[in-house]
Amino acid sequence: MTPGAQLQRRASILSVLAALLWPLQAAVVAYALGGLLTEDEIPVLGVVSAYVGFGALRAWLSMVSEAQLQAAAEAVIHSARAHIVSVEATRAEDSRFGGAGGITALASEKLDLLAPFITRYSPARARVMVVPLAILALAVWQSWAVALVLAISGPLIPVFMALVGMAAKEASQRQLVEIGTLNDLLVERFSALVDIRLLGAKEAVLEGFSAHAGELRHRTMAVLRVAFLSSTVLELFAAIGVAMVAVYVGFSLLGALEFGAWGGGLTPQAGIFLLLLAPEFYQPLRDLSAAWHDKAAADAVLEEFGVWDAQETALLMGRGAASARMPGAAAISLRGCQLPNGDMLTDIDIAAGESVALMGQSGAGKTSALRLMAGLAAPVAGLVQVAGQTLSKDTADAWRARVGWMPQAPHFLNASLRQNLQLGRKGDLWPALKQAAVDDVVARLPQGLNTRLGEAGGGLSGGEARRLTLARAIYGAPDVILADEPTADLDTITAAAVTDGLLAQVTRGATLIVATHDPELAARMDRVVHIGAAR
Repeated sequence: MTPGAQLQRRASILSVLAALLWPLQAAVVAYALGGLLTEDEIPVLGVVSAYVGFGALRAWLSMVSEAQLQAAAEAVIHSARAHIVSVEATRAEDSRFGGAGGITALASEKLDLLAPFITRYSPARARVMVVPLAILALAVWQSWAVALVLAISGPLIPVFMALVGMAAKEASQRQLVEIGTLNDLLVERFSALVDIRLLGAKEAVLEGFSAHAGELRHRTMAVLRVAFLSSTVLELFAAIGVAMVAVYVGFSLLGALEFGAWGGGLTPQAGIFLLLLAPEFYQPLRDLSAAWHDKAAADAVLEEFGVWDAQETALLMGRGAASARMPGAAAISLRGCQLPNGDMLTDIDIAAGESVALMGQSGAGKTSALRLMAGLAAPVAGLVQVAGQTLSKDTADAWRARVGWMPQAPHFLNASLRQNLQLGRKGDLWPALKQAAVDDVVARLPQGLNTRLGEAGGGLSGGEARRLTLARAIYGAPDVILADEPTADLDTITAAAVTDGLLAQVTRGATLIVATHDPELAARMDRVVHIGAAR
């Protein structure tokens, strides 16, 4: 059991104990008031002391319970949030769950919806399971008629709550989906802010935001309507139940009713005791109804979290930390490698210093082969050997210290272009920029290497952003260069310049592997390996 679950369990028990102290306080009040009505002598000091003592103990138990529930909520949310951050930080490819906005919304505002569920619904559910039964037993002890009223009216409330709860969960799910969509849209528009301004598309973007905000407002109101409906149903049945108990007790004490009690009729003490117990019989159900929307929202969040957690996205091997370079010649071998989707990759052997083109149809596994070679993903089965060692989570960081990686989809940090290319390394960037045929592009940027491009490289064409990732890959003279479609979206002259830059790395002794559809690039490699994935 996790620490959060342990705290939640202890807090729920304390909450139940606090609620069970009210019948003792009610008995003290009923004894005192009944004695006044029958003109019996009442030990005032003892009555007041007992009432205050039980009340103080009840308040202390409630305070401790609430503190532990808050601690449990913080522990659960922190654990889930840390899990999302750690997993997303080691994903080898984009999440299939959604964009950065959707994942950020899940890790921040959506997980916060678990707090009301833990602090309100969980203890309310525990009280519902114990307190009404205890009060019903006390009611049977005094009057079977009152017990019958409570027994009939009480179960109707959970039935209607369950019916309303199904609608509440669906409404909450639709609301959470719209929140994630709006966050994704916001991140996407921010990344393309320069393009939006250049194209004069401000009004269209604002209209799009307005439409999504209106949809979110509509879904939020739908959730609130369901929440108000559940509260109305509960209050109706609770009010009817308390009123019936009050009517019965009143007529019994007036002598108009002579049935429903043991021993011939209700005493004033018993009548007052039952009147004080009746509202508390429904109070746990009231609390549960008030927190029913919290449960619906939490169920929707947990379901979304489960969908995210069940992704089969490949994870980064190793810790992604700086490491000393792995020794040995930069040779690579793939043997019997199976991908998470069940595809088997072609066996590949690449010697140190060799240039190889991986070719094949889209989806054949070229990019997957590069990821395995880079240690960005692990095969379900099979063996990846680099520099004479098996590539594993223990050796991946040392191997990646020797690798220059150029992904097919350009990504940049929210930092200057210089920081994006150097990644903490020292040296002159311009030779790498020139070999990637992107030096003239950088020279034209408003602040040169100090320009911030945004995560998607806003303001650059796809080909320019790809050439910048190539410059990042070859900067620092890595022993192995893995390039995914390095000449895609480039004109003939620029593609030839990029190819020359890559081959210059081979001339200095680097191992070069490119995944490509470009026959001209492939023709300039030492050899071509045709990739074909099969089940």
